[in-house]
Amino acid sequence: MFFHIVLERNMQLHPRHFGRTLRDSLVSKLMKDVEGTCSGRHGFVVAITGIESVGKGLIRDGTGFVTFPVKYQCVVFRPFKGEILEAVVTMVNKMGFFAEAGPVQIFVSNHLIPDDMEFQSGDMPNYTTSDSSVKIQKDSEVRLKIIGTRVDATEIFCIGTIKDDFLGVINDPTGA
Repeated sequence: MFFHIVLERNMQLHPRHFGRTLRDSLVSKLMKDVEGTCSGRHGFVVAITGIESVGKGLIRDGTGFVTFPVKYQCVVFRPFKGEILEAVVTMVNKMGFFAEAGPVQIFVSNHLIPDDMEFQSGDMPNYTTSDSSVKIQKDSEVRLKIIGTRVDATEIFCIGTIKDDFLGVINDPTGA
């Protein structure tokens, strides 16, 4: 789920940032470039917690830019198969529903929704139990289990299920 790791990145800095604020400029550029991004290998970078070292700069020929190797600590979010997450439903259709747990989007197929829940179309599509006691619709909070992940270079996709004990709706936006 969340990990505190050390990563390295080469940062290019324009000569106008040289001077006594060089390190501050480097750190703010690093935060702007890295926080909120996703690398398939490490996961989503949530926050940079510290700078371990800034190496000696290397001047790029012809441009005047300088490349600095920066070693930094950061918190990353990486979902794993078998992990239980709480997520907010963003879209419901007859194929299943999509939910978001932080930066991760999770698809739950209608085959992975309990058999007693049926799809109801209309202006607010939802999955409802036969006695209408439980309803999954947009903005519902659900507890789900990740059963599969696919990692791309810049994105992580997940498949989830609510067809297990203690999984399902934990908060209904209608208050019913």
